[in-house]
Amino acid sequence: MNIFLAGGSGTIGVPLVRALVAAGHEVTALTRSQSKRQMLAALGASVAVADALDRDALCGALETAHPTHVIHELTALPKDAPKRPGDLAPTNRLRVEGTRNLLDAAINAGARRFLVGSFAPLAPRPDTAANRSRDGAAEAVRSMEEQVLDATRRRAIEGIILRYGLFYGPEAPSTTAMVDMIRKHRLPVVRGDASLLPVISIDDAVSATVLALDRAPAGAIYEIVDDRAVSMTEIANAIAEYTASPKPFRVPAWLPRLLAPYMAKMTSMRLPLSNAKAKADLGWRPKYPTMRDGLADMLRRAA
Repeated sequence: MNIFLAGGSGTIGVPLVRALVAAGHEVTALTRSQSKRQMLAALGASVAVADALDRDALCGALETAHPTHVIHELTALPKDAPKRPGDLAPTNRLRVEGTRNLLDAAINAGARRFLVGSFAPLAPRPDTAANRSRDGAAEAVRSMEEQVLDATRRRAIEGIILRYGLFYGPEAPSTTAMVDMIRKHRLPVVRGDASLLPVISIDDAVSATVLALDRAPAGAIYEIVDDRAVSMTEIANAIAEYTASPKPFRVPAWLPRLLAPYMAKMTSMRLPLSNAKAKADLGWRPKYPTMRDGLADMLRRAA
């Protein structure tokens, strides 16, 4: 396959480039930073430098690459994870305007398939759509997904949506930051934490994406998550256990809501999701069925 990967220098982009090249695909990785060119080229990818919000530059990059498949992994998140709604504004714009530009460029370049990496915690669902109607981040995810599905209904391109859980792993900045904070006994957990968070290791998100390139039917939507949702307290306690650190101290729920409202909202949700459809359609099996499996392996290798 000839694959154009938008967001090639991001958290999932780099390991995805590595996996696609290893699988024998021709890969063009899009980045907006000249400084990332050498790193991506060293992974075996051709490199296109352009801003996804610059429609003309993006169209030119895809015309040059002439891909059969396009993968959308565009984000602009803070390295230490978003803490407030305003931290998501650049990513929201990429999910609305960037998706529109990338879709049009892919269709004009004659690409056959378009995979988008969506975000399961913010994805539209019948039981929560009304509650999220005024949430800018959720609305941006809804727009991104609907644009892809609409293009598929028009038979302009074959769109597939992969709703990733919360990433963790050695290449996830949020994970390395959490490990550091727990080792220093600076990351609290909420008393009475009843959250159920859909999570996925980056390695498993990558493997599902590679399989979906040719196995997923047009218009399909998949939840790319672990076999079992976990609470934030369980994640923090597992890291403490595997790093021989003290257990995190507990704080009342109002404190994180005051200091980091967006993060508090994300880490208090109850959203158990099923990966059964991805397993059935794609023949995918996560290397790490649960978060504890993934963290144990990650921290053992890092020791």
